[in-house]
Amino acid sequence: MGKKNQNRKESTLNRKQQRQKEEEELQKLQERIEEIDPVKDEKTFTRFSDLPITKNTLQGLTDSNFVSLTDIQKKSISVALKGDDLMATARTGSGKTLAFLIPMIESLIRNKITEYDGLAALIISPTRELAIQIFEVLTKIGRHNTFSAGLVTGGKDVKYEKERVSRMNILVGTPGRVSQHLNETVGMETSNLQMLVLDEADRCLDMGFKKQIDNIIGHLPPTRQTLLYSATQSETVKDLARLSLTNPKRIGISSDEEISATPESLEQYYIKIPLDEKLDVLWSFIKSHLKSKILVFFSSLRQVQFAYETFRTLQPGITLMKLYGRNKQTSRMETTVKFSRAQAACLFATDIVARGLDFPAIDWVVQVDCPEDTATYVHRVGRAARFGRQGKSLLMLLPSEEDAMLKRLKSHKIEPKFMNIKLKNKKSIRPQLQSLCFHDTAMKNLGQRAFISYYRSVYVQKDKEVFKVDELPAEKYAESLGLPGAPKIKIKGGQANKEKKNASRQLLALSKANEDGEVEEDESKKPKTKYDRMFERQNQTVLSKNYLNLTGTQLRDDKNEDSDEDDFMSVKRQDHELKEEDLPDLTIPVSKRQAKKALSKKASSASKGNSTKLVFDDEGVAHPIYELEEEEVFVKAGDAKSQKEAFVNKETALMNQADVEDKMTAKEKRQEKKRKRRELEKAAREEDISDGDEETVVTLGNADLDRDLEYSNDEQDEPKSKKPKWFDNDKNVDSEAQDNIVELDEPETLEDLEALTSKLLQN
Repeated sequence: MGKKNQNRKESTLNRKQQRQKEEEELQKLQERIEEIDPVKDEKTFTRFSDLPITKNTLQGLTDSNFVSLTDIQKKSISVALKGDDLMATARTGSGKTLAFLIPMIESLIRNKITEYDGLAALIISPTRELAIQIFEVLTKIGRHNTFSAGLVTGGKDVKYEKERVSRMNILVGTPGRVSQHLNETVGMETSNLQMLVLDEADRCLDMGFKKQIDNIIGHLPPTRQTLLYSATQSETVKDLARLSLTNPKRIGISSDEEISATPESLEQYYIKIPLDEKLDVLWSFIKSHLKSKILVFFSSLRQVQFAYETFRTLQPGITLMKLYGRNKQTSRMETTVKFSRAQAACLFATDIVARGLDFPAIDWVVQVDCPEDTATYVHRVGRAARFGRQGKSLLMLLPSEEDAMLKRLKSHKIEPKFMNIKLKNKKSIRPQLQSLCFHDTAMKNLGQRAFISYYRSVYVQKDKEVFKVDELPAEKYAESLGLPGAPKIKIKGGQANKEKKNASRQLLALSKANEDGEVEEDESKKPKTKYDRMFERQNQTVLSKNYLNLTGTQLRDDKNEDSDEDDFMSVKRQDHELKEEDLPDLTIPVSKRQAKKALSKKASSASKGNSTKLVFDDEGVAHPIYELEEEEVFVKAGDAKSQKEAFVNKETALMNQADVEDKMTAKEKRQEKKRKRRELEKAAREEDISDGDEETVVTLGNADLDRDLEYSNDEQDEPKSKKPKWFDNDKNVDSEAQDNIVELDEPETLEDLEALTSKLLQN
């Protein structure tokens, strides 16, 4: 017993000494961080070992082969380590991921966050692929730390995530799914949050996630540190920065040239080509670069599907892949991993791949369709020539797009070189496409959808100097896709329809008035009720006579004939004397002032719709309050300007107070809703106590990434039970045989069937 007690005392003493040593190291690091001058020390920090970071983080960086610092890392890591809010921009492929992951891990270490402290760091990413990439880098550099990390994205099982997300210290996710967990997940508390990272903030806003981001920020404590990384400084990004950042340090936003700069090792080319020759040139390009890694951008997913299916059938001799937003989550992940590991492959994709994703060693980026703006061009070509590697890009421009697009690129100091197409290398696949569409109805339908989606993508573009939908050769383009003719296109929406929908009906009626000021109604466009349609039928006389009399319809042809029987439930109009001055004025405004008032919503609502206090005199005539107020009382209260300012200030204060109260009420309702849901879940657990093992949390030190990423709804819903079922006793199944079972989704397409075959062959 004495020896055991002595060993226990020695281990306790060793732990105390270890903790004391760690605290001393953290204290030294904190002193070094406080002495940092970001301007002076920017040149001295060239390697990660020069930074004041812990040994575990440095070891994770070394094991992952991260040695030298990039420009954005030199500027931003030292600022973020000091605890300041940061608003940074940098060229694509410059290493922004490590620029916020390292300060985030160090912040959690210095604040002594443990696995029992809940959510301490939150990273928001616009796309699932980028979120997965950030999570993978996090697990690599944080492998020697003990924080728990989780990944939440759309397309995965929400129930699976809800059971585990409350135990995560670091959470990486897309805006929609993170917002959903903050609203619905009971155990997800944010009171201990230390850092928020908004990666590609401009892309998040462009994709329509503003509402979700506002909801996320509303759930977080104001004492957090926020790092915002954005490629452009639009007004929406600046508004977001004002709402979420406190006195931020700005890095890399001194000029538009720095924001839109392309990698220096990138060779940029463009070709001038008619619309109906794009697929022929793309096929010829792929055939002449069979040993290259190619990324091809289209403007819509239907074009990606058509190009992938047709080229795959024609077999160019290189591995073909596709990636777009509406594809299955598991398929998107598999495609991302396959293309990253491939030596030679061709990926057809939409702009979902244009931001942040790091595909190693891409040789060519081909833009079949013109990008919507310069920023999109920069992000597309930025997939190649990353981190100083060599890369090339090719942009296909229509004759109507060439001058305007090159002018916009030149304004940002981007000047791609013109490339000639050799006729001997150009091959036409138009006969093969026509044969495919003739024999395969599904392929023809896919071609029609690709045709329509391309026209719609051009129509909705804002820059009409570059994108001219009227100059597109419809018949030639349809023929190049193998279609027998150009499909009819019906484009819903648009700016004109939106303005017409929001326009005032009264003003539209006035605009259709004739010279006498009378509004002529179009009976064909007049809304019809159920009864109007009923009496337009040819067999309307089969209805009862009394019902027709009720609606005012006479069965007799002789209208002058009077009958008391036809007066059942009918109302006869009485003659009234109408005075012209009592009639409303429906004439067209005769003066510019009247016209302006009629067209202005603000001016027209000034006289009606707003409540006004009135006072009645002895004769019962209504007057505003100020008309019956005595002059002495008015003068005593001050001049009109001061009274107006006092009234406005008073109402503003009341509105601000009401706004604060409304926000507090909404917050209390959310908390009460969470509390009730927590009580219900607790009651359900107490009623149904299971002996099942608790599944371990994914930690940075021992991350089971494949299991988390490949989890689907069909794999499991409930935790496994320790107790064997009654039918398990009769089955003698070896554990080795069970380990070899491969669970896969049911194949729906030919691509899924090929993937299933390859996995079965590997197993």
